[in-house]
Amino acid sequence: MTFLKVLFFVLLFYYLLRLLGRWFAPKLFQYAVKKTEQRFQQQYGQYQSHREPEAPEGEVSISKSPGTRKKNQESLGEYIDYEEID
Repeated sequence: MTFLKVLFFVLLFYYLLRLLGRWFAPKLFQYAVKKTEQRFQQQYGQYQSHREPEAPEGEVSISKSPGTRKKNQESLGEYIDYEEID
Protein backbone atom coordinates (compact mmCIF):
# COMPACT_ATOMS: atom_id res chain seq x y z
CA MET A 1 0.00 0.00 0.00
CA THR A 2 2.84 2.41 0.74
CA PHE A 3 4.28 1.77 -2.71
CA LEU A 4 1.01 3.00 -4.27
CA LYS A 5 1.04 6.12 -2.08
CA VAL A 6 4.62 6.91 -3.07
CA LEU A 7 3.81 6.32 -6.73
CA PHE A 8 0.72 8.53 -6.45
CA PHE A 9 2.70 11.39 -4.87
CA VAL A 10 5.48 11.10 -7.43
CA LEU A 11 2.98 11.28 -10.29
CA LEU A 12 1.10 14.13 -8.60
CA PHE A 13 4.35 16.06 -8.12
CA TYR A 14 5.36 15.39 -11.73
CA TYR A 15 2.07 16.67 -13.19
CA LEU A 16 1.99 19.64 -10.81
CA LEU A 17 5.52 20.55 -11.87
CA ARG A 18 4.54 20.31 -15.54
CA LEU A 19 1.50 22.52 -14.95
CA LEU A 20 3.49 25.16 -13.10
CA GLY A 21 6.18 24.97 -15.78
CA ARG A 22 3.64 25.80 -18.45
CA TRP A 23 2.56 28.88 -16.52
CA PHE A 24 5.90 30.18 -15.34
CA ALA A 25 8.36 29.07 -18.03
CA PRO A 26 7.27 31.73 -20.59
CA LYS A 27 7.47 34.47 -17.96
CA LEU A 28 10.89 33.24 -16.83
CA PHE A 29 12.07 33.12 -20.45
CA GLN A 30 10.81 36.68 -21.10
CA TYR A 31 12.63 37.89 -17.98
CA ALA A 32 15.88 36.26 -19.12
CA VAL A 33 15.56 37.78 -22.60
CA LYS A 34 14.89 41.23 -21.14
CA LYS A 35 17.92 41.05 -18.84
CA THR A 36 20.15 39.90 -21.72
CA GLU A 37 18.88 42.76 -23.88
CA GLN A 38 19.65 45.25 -21.11
CA ARG A 39 23.20 43.89 -20.79
CA PHE A 40 23.76 44.19 -24.54
CA GLN A 41 22.46 47.76 -24.55
CA GLN A 42 24.69 48.64 -21.60
CA GLN A 43 27.76 47.16 -23.30
CA TYR A 44 26.90 48.89 -26.57
CA GLY A 45 26.57 52.20 -24.71
CA GLN A 46 30.01 51.72 -23.17
CA TYR A 47 31.40 50.92 -26.62
CA GLN A 48 29.82 54.06 -28.09
CA SER A 49 31.32 56.28 -25.36
CA HIS A 50 34.85 54.92 -25.99
CA ARG A 51 34.74 55.21 -29.78
CA GLU A 52 36.72 57.87 -31.58
CA PRO A 53 34.64 60.73 -32.94
CA GLU A 54 33.73 60.22 -36.57
CA ALA A 55 35.32 62.47 -39.16
CA PRO A 56 33.10 64.46 -41.51
CA GLU A 57 32.34 62.89 -44.86
CA GLY A 58 35.14 63.22 -47.39
CA GLU A 59 37.88 63.67 -44.80
CA VAL A 60 40.54 60.97 -44.72
CA SER A 61 42.42 60.03 -41.58
CA ILE A 62 44.98 57.28 -41.19
CA SER A 63 45.67 55.90 -37.75
CA LYS A 64 48.85 53.90 -37.29
CA SER A 65 50.01 52.01 -34.25
CA PRO A 66 53.22 53.62 -32.98
CA GLY A 67 56.51 51.85 -32.50
CA THR A 68 56.10 48.78 -34.67
CA ARG A 69 59.57 47.58 -35.55
CA LYS A 70 60.67 44.57 -37.50
CA LYS A 71 62.22 41.74 -35.53
CA ASN A 72 65.90 41.10 -35.85
CA GLN A 73 66.42 38.43 -38.52
CA GLU A 74 69.37 36.93 -36.64
CA SER A 75 67.22 35.90 -33.70
CA LEU A 76 65.10 33.60 -35.87
CA GLY A 77 67.72 30.87 -36.18
CA GLU A 78 69.30 29.34 -39.24
CA TYR A 79 67.49 27.80 -42.20
CA ILE A 80 68.10 24.09 -42.86
CA ASP A 81 67.18 22.54 -46.19
CA TYR A 82 66.22 18.88 -45.96
CA GLU A 83 66.42 16.44 -48.86
CA GLU A 84 64.56 13.18 -49.26
CA ILE A 85 66.68 10.05 -49.48
CA ASP A 86 65.36 7.25 -51.69
